Amino acid sequence: MSYQYWTIRGIQFDQTELRDLALAWFALGLAFTLFLTPMELIQAAPLYADHLLEVFVMSMLTVGTGFLLHELAHKIVAIKFGQIAAFRADYGLLGIAIASGLAGFLFAAPGAVYHRGRITQRQNGLVAIAGPVTNLVLAALFFVPFLFLTGFLGEIARMGVLINVFLAAFNMIPFGPLDGRTVLDWSKPAFAATFGVSVLLLVGFVLTFGF
Repeated sequence: MSYQYWTIRGIQFDQTELRDLALAWFALGLAFTLFLTPMELIQAAPLYADHLLEVFVMSMLTVGTGFLLHELAHKIVAIKFGQIAAFRADYGLLGIAIASGLAGFLFAAPGAVYHRGRITQRQNGLVAIAGPVTNLVLAALFFVPFLFLTGFLGEIARMGVLINVFLAAFNMIPFGPLDGRTVLDWSKPAFAATFGVSVLLLVGFVLTFGF
């Protein structure tokens, strides 16, 4: 099978990767929209179309930024270590993400950056931790405008903080294919620091500013 490739800012993407990134972005945006919208509004969707659209746009902007840069961080670090790396969506997990949002909880693991080549355990750990650390940096960047903006832009900033600390904490869970498992295998101190900071920020933000 022949692939067409695109180079964006010096990083090469194949057509399957770009398609999977777009589908995962959409699925996560929809999952967060369903999760953040009360069930009674979802059941009466035609009457609250404007509200649902607003939440969806905010979710796409914030989840899109957090998700895309999270995966891009994995890819960039993997390439730095001489790996061949590309994101691939898991279509079963995409469906689970959407269903989980509708059910009132979130399972945000739509796929992963797969890389191959010779790599040490330390390098593999750095590839894994790059995504959650990127989310923590984004949360800090969103927090600054959150303190000063109101209205629609203020709400986007609030969601940007909340979603990015959630993505950091969720991905650092040491389970299955999530980043936390790889980081823990590499370095317990790095795992404890990143996971601890992510959870504390998530809990602190929710308790202080609400969900």
